[in-house]
Amino acid sequence: MTILAVGAGGAIAGLVVPALVERGAVVRGFVHKPEQVQIAKDRGASEVTVSDLADPGSLDAALRGVDGVFYIGPVFAPDEVRLGLNMVQAAQRAGVRKFVFSSVIHPILSLPNHAAKVPVEQALVNSELDYTILHPTMLFQNYALLWASILETSVLAEPWAPGTRFSRVDYRDVAEVAAIALTEARLAYGTFELCAPGTQSRPDLSGILTQILGREIGVGTVDRRELRHASRDMIAMFEHYDQRGLLGNPLTLRTILGREPRTLRAYFEELAEEWRGGEGAPRAF
Repeated sequence: MTILAVGAGGAIAGLVVPALVERGAVVRGFVHKPEQVQIAKDRGASEVTVSDLADPGSLDAALRGVDGVFYIGPVFAPDEVRLGLNMVQAAQRAGVRKFVFSSVIHPILSLPNHAAKVPVEQALVNSELDYTILHPTMLFQNYALLWASILETSVLAEPWAPGTRFSRVDYRDVAEVAAIALTEARLAYGTFELCAPGTQSRPDLSGILTQILGREIGVGTVDRRELRHASRDMIAMFEHYDQRGLLGNPLTLRTILGREPRTLRAYFEELAEEWRGGEGAPRAF
């Protein structure tokens, strides 16, 4: 079975490649830049195509001889809907059998980065593809990007209210679910909310970090006026988080995996161990 894995060179979507290889799939990595080719191969992709989601001809070539597709769209891209529809349509033209879409928890929200997933989900449900739609919540891997700042300042700062609570998930668990969906039949035509157990506010997280790092980690809030490169859509998301956060249930993920999902505490411990081992800034593993 050959699977086209979109984003195979990325820090998040790339986690799907080794999960597929572990389950015996042959992976064709789909990357946007030539410099990502070797990254995808290092993760286990047997071949890599440098392709463009905006170019139907490029997609037709990438999908030739493929049995299944793992697709995740570029977040906050202004044409995210069109790119997703391009991939669904190309998969149908190519006679692809299975299609897994990594969407987002609660796409019914009016937030642009959530609402942009809805037309792609609708296209899948109305297609003849053997589809599986995944609804992961906020990712553990976001904290790999903040880790250096946390260690330098002894403060965990995010651009929304500190008391807001979130469900979170390790994308390695999401990747495992995606691999199961692409190599087995049991998740066909399903839509699955994916969350690890527990909900935490920023003070909760600072408490966990204080215990793991052995020093006090404070709670801060990033001034959104200083986020010069944040789009209006991103600011709208932060404003929503001020009041509501993102909450979900872990039952589905636990049931699909047949084990307890990874915990955020364990993820923080991995980041701390990697840093103490002198490997520099942690990867978004």
